[in-house]
Amino acid sequence: MVKTEELVDFLRINKESKLALKQNFTTASKYSHYSFNASKLMSMGEMWASLGSAMASIMFVWAMCQNLFPGELRGQIKRYEEKLRSFFSPYIQIIFPEYQGDGFQRSKAFMAIERYLDQNSTKQANRLRANVIQDCEQIVLSMQEAGEVTDEYEGIKLWWASHKHTPTSQSISFYPREEAKRYFKLTFHKKHREIITKMYLKHVLDQGKAITVSQRQRKLYINKKSEDWYGYKRTMWSSVVFEHPSTFDTLAMEPKKKQEIIDDLTTFSKSKDYYAKIGKAWKRGYLLYGPPGTGKSSMIAAMANFMNYDVYDLELTSVKDNTELRKLLIDTSGKAIIVIEDIDCSLDLTGQREKKKEKKNKNEEEKQEKDPVKKKMKNMEEKKSSQVTLSGLLNFIDGLWSALGGERLIVFTTNFVEKLDPALIRRGRMDKHIELSYCGFEAFKVLAKNYLDIESHHLFSEIEHMLEETNVTPADVAENLMPKAAGEGADICLERLIKAIEQAKEDARLKAEEEAKLKAEEEERLRAEKEEKEKQKEGDSEVKSSEETLSKGVKENGEEVKENGKVAS
Repeated sequence: MVKTEELVDFLRINKESKLALKQNFTTASKYSHYSFNASKLMSMGEMWASLGSAMASIMFVWAMCQNLFPGELRGQIKRYEEKLRSFFSPYIQIIFPEYQGDGFQRSKAFMAIERYLDQNSTKQANRLRANVIQDCEQIVLSMQEAGEVTDEYEGIKLWWASHKHTPTSQSISFYPREEAKRYFKLTFHKKHREIITKMYLKHVLDQGKAITVSQRQRKLYINKKSEDWYGYKRTMWSSVVFEHPSTFDTLAMEPKKKQEIIDDLTTFSKSKDYYAKIGKAWKRGYLLYGPPGTGKSSMIAAMANFMNYDVYDLELTSVKDNTELRKLLIDTSGKAIIVIEDIDCSLDLTGQREKKKEKKNKNEEEKQEKDPVKKKMKNMEEKKSSQVTLSGLLNFIDGLWSALGGERLIVFTTNFVEKLDPALIRRGRMDKHIELSYCGFEAFKVLAKNYLDIESHHLFSEIEHMLEETNVTPADVAENLMPKAAGEGADICLERLIKAIEQAKEDARLKAEEEAKLKAEEEERLRAEKEEKEKQKEGDSEVKSSEETLSKGVKENGEEVKENGKVAS
């Protein structure tokens, strides 16, 4: 029994010893882990301390270099560094700055690239910038600074990045423009240099310009006087948004003639390469002529809406001379219509080649003018008037300067085409002559559809017959077709038009009778003047004959007296 109890005590003691040893081992392991983590933290701290010391040393050395080495030397070092980098790098970088030249005109290449990248940046970039760009109809999302997008052209991968360089030195400027200089950077592989520089960049610029044109608000421009051309943000043209609703669908014109004009405009818009091939500037002239109220201004608006062009309304009377006229032409953009309305009234361009006779008469008037004050006032009035000549206008529409910009339409309008100098409206200057005459039945049906929304009516036949006999302008027809009250329908409007045509016919008859009466009176007056001149001529001849007879008789008497004197002697 003793041995058994001793054995049990031995086992219990042995078990407690094992437990104690286990606890001691666990405690030792914990303390060893803590000591390992502590040593690790100590080593990390030493590493950061050494790194901070190294950074401080580098910054100190850099500051010393900035102070000791001049800017020219640092520039040379940087250039050699870039050369070394480009020597080993297989990529090429091209920079496109935002401003060019004097620093106040935005680069057209930068703006085109910006519009081109806008489409890709909205799909790829995570940070975008929203802008309401001038002359644009919608919000434009563009890539923010330090952003990057990729592009692909014919299987070639390229990288576009947007950057901004802010100068450290402060500058004083009279013009409120941000000093930070933005630029785009294009990166591509060296082996694709030819394709990128000759094809891809042209593709980007063409696409950017096309996007700009499609997104812009079209403008109607009017030229300012030259006194307002100078100063900050002064321009030669003032503009408003072009919102004229006229289209070819609303024009009162024969469908065949209308389609002919549309085809001509469409062909012109697609003929850039053809014009370059034949050696002509990419422009086309249109002469619109006809009586007042026949839709010449509406035709111009329809052409602008169809071609998606801006309109430049050129007022010649506010242009001083040919030089200013040329400057205005230079300041216009492509994809535009340059309009000179009522050119027969704008300036005296109705035959300046015959002004030698007028100059002779003017010199005679100056000789008769004796008052120096009146003469001085007359000279001042002449200086205020425009000095634009026919030669200057011809050079404007067909000279060397007319090729600038490209893709332009030049439109003249006149009520009296016969008054214009033939050199001004010949083919090559005014390529297409379009007569806008009185309203015919086909034009009437267009107006009836637009104003009354009807395509047939029992009064149409009567109106057709009346329009064949009477000259009525489309403006007069449209005014009578327009409802004047809420309850007026097609019947009332058409009946009012019939009465207006009858009144116009009666007015034309009375006018013709009055003109015939005036013509007869003028002929009678001329006949009376002719008879009076003939009678006066006959009287003069009788007086002359009497004087000749009298002088002959006196001469004969004198000779007889002389002979009698000789006989007497």
